Amino acid sequence: MATEDLVRAELQQLHAENVSPGMAAVALDLARALDGWDAPTAKAVVARELRSIMSDLRKLAPIGEEGDALDELTRKREARRRSA
Repeated sequence: MATEDLVRAELQQLHAENVSPGMAAVALDLARALDGWDAPTAKAVVARELRSIMSDLRKLAPIGEEGDALDELTRKREARRRSA
């Protein structure tokens, strides 16, 4: 799978185009460039910048509705109380 495809999928998961459309567009451009170049030095520079932008986008991403382990424990406890 191409880097662009992987980055695009992560951007969708992070809702990055809603949060920071400019940074999302730059990330896709960098991913395309990374896929298109063979020069190791150029790839290293592009990869470093892509990593930095993706890190920033992850920090800006809205918190998901999936919850965490504590939410799961709370749901299980409530289910046990209802069934008792």
